[in-house]
Amino acid sequence: MGSILLKNILHDEALCQILVEGNRISGIFPADAEVDIPEGAEVVDCTGKAVLPGLVNMHTHAGMAMMRGVGEDIVFHEWIDRIWKVESDIDEEYVYHATKVACLEMIKTGTTTFNDHYWHMPMGYKAAMEMGLRCALAYVICDRNDPSEAERQKAQCMEMYEFSRQWGDMSQFVIAIHAIYSVSEPLLVWAVDFARKHGLKIHIHVSETRKEVQDCKAQHGGMSPVEYLDSLGVLGPDVIAAHTLWVSDNDVRILGERGVTCVHNVNSNLKLASGYMFRYNELRDAGANVCLGTDGCASSNNLDMLETMKTSAMIQKAWRDDPTAMPLNELLAAATANAGKALGLEIGRIQEGALADLIIIDTDNYNFLSPGTFLANLIYSAHSDCVDSVICDGKFIMRGRLVPGEKEILSQARREMEGLSSR
Repeated sequence: MGSILLKNILHDEALCQILVEGNRISGIFPADAEVDIPEGAEVVDCTGKAVLPGLVNMHTHAGMAMMRGVGEDIVFHEWIDRIWKVESDIDEEYVYHATKVACLEMIKTGTTTFNDHYWHMPMGYKAAMEMGLRCALAYVICDRNDPSEAERQKAQCMEMYEFSRQWGDMSQFVIAIHAIYSVSEPLLVWAVDFARKHGLKIHIHVSETRKEVQDCKAQHGGMSPVEYLDSLGVLGPDVIAAHTLWVSDNDVRILGERGVTCVHNVNSNLKLASGYMFRYNELRDAGANVCLGTDGCASSNNLDMLETMKTSAMIQKAWRDDPTAMPLNELLAAATANAGKALGLEIGRIQEGALADLIIIDTDNYNFLSPGTFLANLIYSAHSDCVDSVICDGKFIMRGRLVPGEKEILSQARREMEGLSSR
């Protein structure tokens, strides 16, 4: 691996120089400092640009990148039935091309790491590695209370875990439990035991809709999904719980005490009318680790984390009637450092020794002319097209808004869509 020196770049409201050696940040220096540059290092003049940690999408379904618009203006239970019908027609080749499209979009919008929850995981791995993104990829458990399917999934899960042991440092294997309404209790318990035996993260949809909570209470003696999962010993700091939207005071207490990572997916929740009163302050104060995600393109319609950040903050301020809710520094942490904590990775911070996952923002446009802080202008004024370049694991994967091979990625995706339509 080579070295990169970013000169004259804005970081924390001051100009500086950032030296990347291999895949880590090795030094941060004042703009006028004499830096001992390694032989062969690439020196990049970043005048008029700013730097942030790469954004982390903590809940998505990358293989849905070519399903935008397939379920519009319908309620959640109808939407998910339609999605499952569409997914019954796709194969691993489809997932490979769709995931490449998702990776292209994430790079273009400043995401360097994503936590995925989708089928045909080896194809997701292949696509992410070709695109140069860091990822957590899941084997999805979802037997829909079919005992024979549960046994098949156990065997395949173990097979996929063995496959993952050849992976490098850019990816990690995760156990994804779809939800309590789609996974039988014996398989759910087996999956959690398997994950903990092998030191794996557990990724699960929890309390996404009011109906999910009502159905759970009816089936499990008045327990909410959070209470039910806790009664089974599922919840802990290794759990990444997507949505956690319909949670009671007791649910919040449990999630905090167990150190669960709760992922807010505001655009998906709004669009499917699942709800909007995500209890950010309460979860944060209880000790939960709050992160942000986009969900899949079949519900949110894009993978733009900057848009997610802006909408998350504005909805918090609105429903709480409190303009101080979800301040900028906490908002950024939810999209970066908190995700690093959840995944056990040294990402999400610009500091010496951290992994060099960085996004370079072009500030030479009207969105950054005001006297506001860089972060305020970025999140509340700008759009993701201000992301000029992206570095992941110490390597440029986008420069000047150009991703290598992007035209061919889109062309192949169109051909794959034509094949799906014919089927």
